[in-house]
Amino acid sequence: MAGNVNPTVRRRRLGQELRRLREDRGMTAEEVAERLLVSQSKISRLENGRRSISPRDVRDLCGVYEVDDSKLVEALMQMARESRQQGWWHAFAELSPTYSVYIGLETDASSLRVYEPQVVPGLLQTPAYAAAVISGALPEVGEDEVNARVQVRLRRQQRVWEERQPLRLWAVVDEAALRRAVGGPRTMREQMHRLAECSRLPNVTLQVMPFSAGAHPGVNGQYTILEFPEATDSTVIYLEGGTSDLYLEKPHDVQYYSVMYEHLRAQALSPEQTRRFISQLAAEYHAASA
Repeated sequence: MAGNVNPTVRRRRLGQELRRLREDRGMTAEEVAERLLVSQSKISRLENGRRSISPRDVRDLCGVYEVDDSKLVEALMQMARESRQQGWWHAFAELSPTYSVYIGLETDASSLRVYEPQVVPGLLQTPAYAAAVISGALPEVGEDEVNARVQVRLRRQQRVWEERQPLRLWAVVDEAALRRAVGGPRTMREQMHRLAECSRLPNVTLQVMPFSAGAHPGVNGQYTILEFPEATDSTVIYLEGGTSDLYLEKPHDVQYYSVMYEHLRAQALSPEQTRRFISQLAAEYHAASA
């Protein structure tokens, strides 16, 4: 294992290996749970990387699977130890424990395809816009927590601006997100300028889905497709929820959302048309803020 692999990804890879060992033995998760006197949901969470796994869990599972390769068992136990380390985002885990899982995946992803119908994608937000979005979405949250959440968002954005290995970002944003005056005209004018700036980065492709497109494959809501540099790391579909998030990795789910994203790309304005559209909106917000 490379030393720079983050703990979230370590858990995913370890879970995939444990699933492979179980399937090689021809056992179901229910059968394994019964042997270990634990819940079936625990076995599922260990295999999908959503739960921290201890070296003892690994040892017990390898015992059930009758793994006789001591070097393999030790390697898996070492992966479990490494998976319990903490990434930078864990300092903010109390803000949203479930969201820390997503940040861990995003940190290791090589590319993201995002569809956002309501607000500007977080990786492209200005600090003022981010603060206004968070305050509006979470009215019970105090100023200190809003500022902390903004700092997390700005830290995530660093990957977009990296020079050596920047995150490849493709974002389709609904026109409604750009016309919703979050924070007022001045904040929106600055946000339009930021979008125009980001759209010129070689690793960013930005498209607007105009109202004129009518019904389209994105009407069911926001989603993100995360892809990773290692071929063994499966693509993940992330669906954000109000109180819980959903992660899909099954091939048919990935294929479905990937095909839908291709339809979104085809129906949205081209990148050049998008830049002109954003420039027009910036002028409108400038006039409104004068």
